[in-house]
Amino acid sequence: MPSDQSTWLISIPETGDAEGLHHELTTKLTGSSKSVLPSNLAQLSIPSFKTGTLESLVSLSEELPKTDTFFTATVAKTVDTLRNLLNNDPSKLAQHILVNEQPVDSYLLRGWSWNEGRYGTQRSLREMIDVLNKEMTSIDNVMKSKLNNYNLAKGQLTQMQRKKTGNLSVRSLVDIVHQEHFINDSDYLQTLIIAVPKNLVKDWNTKYERLTAMVVPRSSTLIASDDEYSLFSVVIFKRVHDDFAQKCRDNKFIIRDFTFSEEAIAKQREDLQVADTTEKELWTELLQLSRTNFSESFQILVHLKVIQLFIESVLRYGLPAHYTGYFIKPEPKATKRTLSILQQQFTYLGQRANPDKAKGKSGGSAQGDEFGGEYANLLEQEYFDFVLFEIPWIVL
Repeated sequence: MPSDQSTWLISIPETGDAEGLHHELTTKLTGSSKSVLPSNLAQLSIPSFKTGTLESLVSLSEELPKTDTFFTATVAKTVDTLRNLLNNDPSKLAQHILVNEQPVDSYLLRGWSWNEGRYGTQRSLREMIDVLNKEMTSIDNVMKSKLNNYNLAKGQLTQMQRKKTGNLSVRSLVDIVHQEHFINDSDYLQTLIIAVPKNLVKDWNTKYERLTAMVVPRSSTLIASDDEYSLFSVVIFKRVHDDFAQKCRDNKFIIRDFTFSEEAIAKQREDLQVADTTEKELWTELLQLSRTNFSESFQILVHLKVIQLFIESVLRYGLPAHYTGYFIKPEPKATKRTLSILQQQFTYLGQRANPDKAKGKSGGSAQGDEFGGEYANLLEQEYFDFVLFEIPWIVL
């Protein structure tokens, strides 16, 4: 059963009355059942590629599902990158999920055509697939590299910002502690910065002078407070530092490792500014690249789907390789109805696609037996009388 979250590509042998068929199909699909809106049905011009040999077609048919999976995943990863960069905002995402500066549906359903300039049909199918694969691999590699660079810069910035936003036991003290809180140029005394849990502030005020010998009396000064901790400075003699630190740990007072230095403070501020600027620049670069590469990768995916459609059509219906195609976007919850209409419309193709099954015996044209029969549904896990492939919707 085709997905109700995809646009379908279908193919049938050319009948010579493409306009009449399109009108008939439009009438049935857009009738009272409203399976498909008129704007969601469009003709798909399938180029007459070079068919090559039967063996080459079978080989490509076996290989292409893996290529299809890779292409589809690359498009999806690009969309996920855009979604993450834009904080999962559907309205902003819609401004970047564009193909040639137009919405995906418009690209598919408003006159899609094969890009002859980039993928000339004078090439063999193998050559065209190799070109498509090379382009998609390049996009995937570039996206991986740029995304990794951005994530590293973002991680560095986040780590620096976390130091500014945590509680007083962990956050950076650069913008909290100032020079006046320290005793400078003393050979014997040093100032320590202590983070005290709010419920232990009374204990600190009572105990700090007697935690060890050689603590300067009344030297404790409240610097700042938050919901969890109060930050104090205290002056001690350097010789008792280790003993005082151990007593603080025993009483759950946290010594903050901080030495006041104008140069160090200036460097920390500069590093944070550089990290912030770098992250913003890489964000903008990755956003622009993702937008461009979504457009490119989606076009490559669609071209691959059309090649698949052609190959399976040749294997099923044989030569001459002239086929009529359609893009169909079923309305929500109308997938079964749409599929039923298509099956009824193209039931007559069952005999051409699989003459042995239709006749109950060997038969059909030599050309039909050569390209149909054994290979008719090589990749189709679910058999229809028309060839069908799907392009997953881009969900915003």
